[in-house]
Amino acid sequence: QVQLVESGGGLVQPGGSLRLSCAASGSIFSIKHMGWYRQAPGKQRELVAGMTSGGSTNYADSVKGRFTISRDNAKNTVYLQMNSLKPEDTAVYYCNADVENSIGGLYGYWGQGTQVTVSS
Repeated sequence: QVQLVESGGGLVQPGGSLRLSCAASGSIFSIKHMGWYRQAPGKQRELVAGMTSGGSTNYADSVKGRFTISRDNAKNTVYLQMNSLKPEDTAVYYCNADVENSIGGLYGYWGQGTQVTVSS
């Protein structure tokens, strides 16, 4: 079993910054992909940013140039630096990881979510 623990959410004014962290622990052989999704009230969950173990990244168009995803593979941790935050960034942010176990199985896991609220 694998656990993802997120931290770093909160209330911030428009134009401000936040940094989210997500640490994975448990039965991990390798983590193929880690990413951040978000879900606003009444909307579907959407991909915000993702990163492979090799360092390839992808971003939602709405956050390009403002958000940066990074990973510390040694710590099985992924970060999301969010700058120039807008009210429309308000959502619950979820960490996701595609984890390979020691016998080659690949499973997806989710964190519990952390609230980000952008408001004056």
